[in-house]
Amino acid sequence: MIASQQKPRTFPLGRIVATPGALDVLEEAGESPIDFLQRHARCDWGDVDEHDWQANDEALVNGDRLLSAYHTSSTGVKLWVITEADRSATTILKPDEY
Repeated sequence: MIASQQKPRTFPLGRIVATPGALDVLEEAGESPIDFLQRHARCDWGDVDEHDWQANDEALVNGDRLLSAYHTSSTGVKLWVITEADRSATTILKPDEY
């Protein structure tokens, strides 16, 4: 791969927000949203399938939306972290809140 074609490994998160449901899940699990945001920002897309992982890697280059999925350690509840295509905002939410 030519250096100019390599995907960037960082991206702006924009304004960071969380839904009330996600905040409840994090509080119940005793976990910080920072942990999930750091993984997302490091391009560790978490528990997504191979297709979504590749789509995220491509989105780093073409500017599409980024979606990560993680489970809380203590309760196993799934949360999504989504960065908008224009990188204006990143939202932490439960999948059923999408």
